[in-house]
Amino acid sequence: MATINPYINFNGSCEDAFNFYRNVFGGDFEYVGRYKDMPSEEPISEADANKIMHISLRISNETVLMGSDTHEAFGPPCVAGTNISISVNTDSEKEAENIFNGLSTDGQIIMPLGKTFWGSYFGMFTDKFGINWMVSYDYEQEGS
Repeated sequence: MATINPYINFNGSCEDAFNFYRNVFGGDFEYVGRYKDMPSEEPISEADANKIMHISLRISNETVLMGSDTHEAFGPPCVAGTNISISVNTDSEKEAENIFNGLSTDGQIIMPLGKTFWGSYFGMFTDKFGINWMVSYDYEQEGS
């Protein structure tokens, strides 16, 4: 069964925001990745190297708050109020494909569903109603 979590984008203040959220909610970050850690054929600028590529903070057993700083390679800078996506985490590749293909119908695919360097089957799109979505299946759960 799929779970849904909020995913917030920032224009360079993601780390500060998530440190603030951690102070409010408590807990530890489950993952912090920076753009400099990402394999890339194009060099990452010094200005972008330490920005957050992905961060996650568990809020409860069912909810994880996730975020990143925007990067020109993945779209234009975010605008407050439109800088949130719905992240769907699935139990299988097949479920990820069904949800991705269903919700992206007549929408705009930003990143096709595929295997990633961080160990997920992942894709992003904006649906036909203008809602931003991310669909992911984490391969690590196969061994759980």
